[in-house]
Amino acid sequence: MCFFDQHRFACGDWKWGHFRQHCNREYRTGETCGMKLIMQTVPVSQKCKLCDKIDTKQRRRSAEEDRINRWKREGGKFRASIDRSYDMIKSLDREIHELRNERTRKRLVV
Repeated sequence: MCFFDQHRFACGDWKWGHFRQHCNREYRTGETCGMKLIMQTVPVSQKCKLCDKIDTKQRRRSAEEDRINRWKREGGKFRASIDRSYDMIKSLDREIHELRNERTRKRLVV
């Protein structure tokens, strides 16, 4: 039951921070007992890395949709580019789904 800081991100996720204090069970210098308790919570105004990755991929997906709509308005002469963009959107959807699942798994682990 050693004490650590907790960093809480704007998105609601959190991570362990620096070690702060030993508990009564651990007497060796530089070692911890393995149980982590929160000494203080440090609010962080940014989103976590996973949320940043999800936001980036969603922006890329939105840009691909905008491209497809523009190419469709200009006529059917960009068929290969449209197909490639649809494949890119499918790939981005898979990656976004995996990142969201990873975020959910991390929240449930504790």
